[in-house]
Amino acid sequence: MYSQDSISGHRRGRREPTPEMLAGLACLICGTDYRSAPDAEAVVVAHRDDKQLLACRGTCARMAGASVDGLDETPLPLAERVRAHGSPPAQDA
Repeated sequence: MYSQDSISGHRRGRREPTPEMLAGLACLICGTDYRSAPDAEAVVVAHRDDKQLLACRGTCARMAGASVDGLDETPLPLAERVRAHGSPPAQDA
């Protein structure tokens, strides 16, 4: 488990969220794209501009400032988040 100092230090050095992170399509901490990793268990850790911000359950959720299980809220379905964000990422041919 990470120490509180380690977690606090990570928060200070965190990069700005990408549009995918703000749309709930990627983890706020590790950047896992939930569209290409459907087995990753995302939990709601915060809200910004009436949108859910998600992180992977466990260490990422804890480092995002929530508990390891996130907030007591169910994330919107992935299909709904993708639709709200726009088109899916381009795939290499």
